[in-house]
Amino acid sequence: MKTAISLPDTVYFAAEQTAQYMGISRSALYVNAISEYLKTNNRKYITQKLNEVYSGDYYSEFEPISNAALESIMELTKNDTW
Repeated sequence: MKTAISLPDTVYFAAEQTAQYMGISRSALYVNAISEYLKTNNRKYITQKLNEVYSGDYYSEFEPISNAALESIMELTKNDTW
């Protein structure tokens, strides 16, 4: 799909130089950059939502789960990267 975007001159010229240096098209550079941005930010969103669940913000939805079970889950997943 084609689209038009506005970029500051400095970003445009830096992208041009980077694409040339990498030997890829400008479009490929933008696709790679946007894909990476979306992947990174999607992980942050997932982590944020999981943190809300584990912090008890939605505890009423998980009443059958004991505090000990929740604490155990939180401990097991505290270093997970999403």
